[in-house]
Amino acid sequence: MNETHPRAPSILRRAQVQARTGLSRSTIYQYIQDGHFPAPLQLGPRAVGWLESDVSAWIAGRTSPARSASRAPRTAGDEGRDGNSR
Repeated sequence: MNETHPRAPSILRRAQVQARTGLSRSTIYQYIQDGHFPAPLQLGPRAVGWLESDVSAWIAGRTSPARSASRAPRTAGDEGRDGNSR
């Protein structure tokens, strides 16, 4: 019998979120205010954290459009700033 146990949620602290996303502290809080980043959980009177699953989902949502755009076939007229076709 092979049982699978659900993984307990992991909580990331701000420094870990910054390291995973590459965003600065101020950018994270600006994105939260703008509704573009998951809100943190209150862990204590002066401590917050983010669910790892929320941060991972945000990262996946940011990388999917970028990757699909880079794989899109080039058409005539797709030129870089220097005027050369890519």
